[in-house]
Amino acid sequence: MSETLQTRMADYAFNGIEYRIRSLSDRNQFSDPDGKAEALGIPPALWPLFGMVWPSGLMLADIMSREGLAGLDILELGCGLGVASLVVNARGGEVLATDYHPSAEAFLDENSRLNGLCATPFLRCDWRLPQDGIGRFDLIIGSDLLYQPEHPEQLAHFISLHAKNSAQVIIVDPKRNLQGKFRRCMEALGYLVSTEQGSAGDFSAFGFKGVVFRFSKPH
Repeated sequence: MSETLQTRMADYAFNGIEYRIRSLSDRNQFSDPDGKAEALGIPPALWPLFGMVWPSGLMLADIMSREGLAGLDILELGCGLGVASLVVNARGGEVLATDYHPSAEAFLDENSRLNGLCATPFLRCDWRLPQDGIGRFDLIIGSDLLYQPEHPEQLAHFISLHAKNSAQVIIVDPKRNLQGKFRRCMEALGYLVSTEQGSAGDFSAFGFKGVVFRFSKPH
């Protein structure tokens, strides 16, 4: 983690258990001394987004604090700070956190340490490319992933490559414009979908007022 970055720490509670999370202090933070982010096509204006705490990420973490995890191999896509993966790790679940940003792993490692956890497994990956070595998963999760016009198709295709036939997929979205396109892409791949709108309690606790998608394939 770069010493030039300004960060903050805050505590968040999920299912009655508190987690301490270090994040960037604001969206003005930037550090790319070796040009890794630039080489990956991440401009300075978008660089800090991975390191902010987002309502959808908190909502996903809360879901994972209550979800049955026993015997599941879990993949988090676009993890950012990886709060949901930290919760899975703390509960003894098997999780692989992934993100495209070159600094995500350092923050995930630091937040694992802050919460007295073993290192949360991480892989930097690109949805445009198959990740042959990671296999397939029982549960795939993600939050606030749909920023660019190409993301719905890329995300749906990546999920289809790495989901077991019996897999469940949970995607939390703050009602971005591309959510409908993503849903249609998943349905075209044979997934059934159920949706749950954020409640007044979710907004009070996490500032979340989006939608939770759950996808599965019929048996």
